Amino acid sequence: MNFIRQFLALLRMNLEGEGARLGSVLTIVVGVTCTVAVLVSMLAMGTGARQQALGDVHDDEIVVQAKGSQIIQSNVSRDEMVVVRDLPGIARDKDGEPQVDGMVLVPFEGRRRGTGRRVFFPLIGTSDPKFELRPPAHLTEGRGFRPGLHEIIATNACARLFDGFELGAKREVRGVDWTVVGHYDQGQSLQCVVLTDAETLMSLFGRNGYNRINVRLRAPSDFETFNRALEANPSVKLEAKTSREATEDQMKQFNGLLNFVSYFIGSIMAIGATFGAVNSLYSIVDARRRELATLRALGFRSVPIVAATLVESILLAVPGALLGAAFAWLLFHGMAVSPFGFSFKLDVTPHLAEIGIAWALLMGFIGGLLPALRAARVPVTTALRAT
Repeated sequence: MNFIRQFLALLRMNLEGEGARLGSVLTIVVGVTCTVAVLVSMLAMGTGARQQALGDVHDDEIVVQAKGSQIIQSNVSRDEMVVVRDLPGIARDKDGEPQVDGMVLVPFEGRRRGTGRRVFFPLIGTSDPKFELRPPAHLTEGRGFRPGLHEIIATNACARLFDGFELGAKREVRGVDWTVVGHYDQGQSLQCVVLTDAETLMSLFGRNGYNRINVRLRAPSDFETFNRALEANPSVKLEAKTSREATEDQMKQFNGLLNFVSYFIGSIMAIGATFGAVNSLYSIVDARRRELATLRALGFRSVPIVAATLVESILLAVPGALLGAAFAWLLFHGMAVSPFGFSFKLDVTPHLAEIGIAWALLMGFIGGLLPALRAARVPVTTALRAT
């Protein structure tokens, strides 16, 4: 018989015999299911965080900051701000003023309701004296802050998750009490973000520059015109990025950390599940010793035996892969989490399900390799004498 006929005959025999070895089969399926469910649900943190961050991105908005710096370390002077305001391609408001907003970021401490756990998030100062929230963000309670006063407005997430953000509440920053005068909503965003007047914040912290400048263009296509003019100006050392590109850069380190943790934990679980699969497959192979010996005596070669055992192991991983991906979606998709103080919803995507399934198939291959080789190497005489 040729290889294909031998392989198909052995595979059919192996699969038909699974009902008699249900305990070993369930060990493999359950182990793979748990591993895939954990891996996919943890990777969903990275996709959820990215989706959350990109949800506030506008294609006609760009970010200007110091060349080669991160936003926290970036410093854009007031003189550079004046230069940026005069560059071409910038949209103008109803009064003809360029829509350019210098932003200052400082860490702000909050205490979680119920637990009192400290969490840090940004207090953002905006330089726009006619500050207006950009849709879909909108005020839900109170009013906007007034320039020159120690007033702040906070997202509804702040009031919901942290103590001390009720209307009229006082929050101390560098020994000065700041009053919460309004709450606003950011659409689907779960982030706690606090806004205030940039000049007041810079005065309190003794700063003379912004961390970044947000610029609204007349149209997304004006980015190249704006960027060429910025790069051609020798008086500034700034770089411009689209809002999407800037957000992606900010999320790289955070997503990298989440993915490292996900794959680290997934690898540990996969090793345990693979050892369980190896032991189960060894027991299945041992139970077939006499069958395999008979087939070897009838002319079945070692290669089809190895291939059939490997494919059987991979096929046993498939139900676990599908169940694990399904459980991850049913139990964790849309769940709100707040690792490191960054709030978002888990997003179990088809791409993550594909990663989980590929992970499971690899586990099935590795778990079946040694038992397959053992099945092919058992001497015919030894197997036939086995009871």
